[in-house]
Amino acid sequence: MPKRVRTGLTRSDILDRYIERMKQMLVKFQPFLSRKRGSASLEDFDEAAEDLIGQVFGAASDEAEAYFYAKSGESVLLPEEAQESGMHDVERECLQQRRQVLESCLADLELRHRVQATRQGSRDGKNRLRGTVEEYMSHDVRSVHRAATIKEAGRLLQKYKVGSLIVDDGSRYIGIVTDSDLSRKAVAKGLDPNTTTVVMCMSKPVVTIEETESLAEATALMKKEGIRHLAVTADRTIIGVLSLADVCRAYEQPAESKGR
Repeated sequence: MPKRVRTGLTRSDILDRYIERMKQMLVKFQPFLSRKRGSASLEDFDEAAEDLIGQVFGAASDEAEAYFYAKSGESVLLPEEAQESGMHDVERECLQQRRQVLESCLADLELRHRVQATRQGSRDGKNRLRGTVEEYMSHDVRSVHRAATIKEAGRLLQKYKVGSLIVDDGSRYIGIVTDSDLSRKAVAKGLDPNTTTVVMCMSKPVVTIEETESLAEATALMKKEGIRHLAVTADRTIIGVLSLADVCRAYEQPAESKGR
């Protein structure tokens, strides 16, 4: 299996360029989701999209693999009787999964840009990270049962407008699944979203942090575990979620408004 590689994106100007190109790619993709597609070739678009993803994330990255499976349709295969009866539009689903992969790539780039900006601000002696986890966490704890399909999990993420769901087995929390898990792990492995359960792509165990801990401690824990979401606890009971985006927001917030 080829080694997964990533480009060392650090400079803001490079990130700006890639972000703009990814946005343009999404704009160009919109007509394919419409009934009036125009004269553009989907094959040409796929080639350009895969080339861009390869430049940004690497030709053997999860993102590149996810797009490959999205366009091939292997991740939306259903029983023959379902397809023959017209119960599922496989082509439409493939288009939607292409869009999801591209949107995930854009979200990743925008988050990197924000992290890069906060690091630069810290080096300049500005916007130093202060405050506790409780001040910036989300108090909405959204969960999904382990038996739910990844398609159901995706709908819940969209419904609640959150980036992660805590996975439970009916009596306790056993893992966490994020939007990135669904768009990369699931699609990249060619998993059928209609039958694959969230257990197949969730992260476990749930990494937690107490609400009274500092944001600096939370950031260090995220870096150590290689994750972007932490379950927040109070006396070992999960009461919220802290994301890397929340940490970036803490950097961006004016110093005079912190602690209010």
